[in-house]
Amino acid sequence: MKDIALTATSLKESLWETLNKVKARKLLPGHADAIASQAREILRTVKIQLAISGHTNRPVPLEVVEFSEGKRKK
Repeated sequence: MKDIALTATSLKESLWETLNKVKARKLLPGHADAIASQAREILRTVKIQLAISGHTNRPVPLEVVEFSEGKRKK
């Protein structure tokens, strides 16, 4: 399996791939639901990190910026 960085773009692509596999009957809906649940948790975490940064007037965590911009840690 390829080493793909977790970014907003890669998450979206993975969800589309999952949806297409369900439509083509190559993936069971229950498995797709588990993948979607994990994606929701990732997005919920990012949303909370952004809210905390906004309410505390702190900078947005670097990991959130890297996730949203698709940049990889060096």
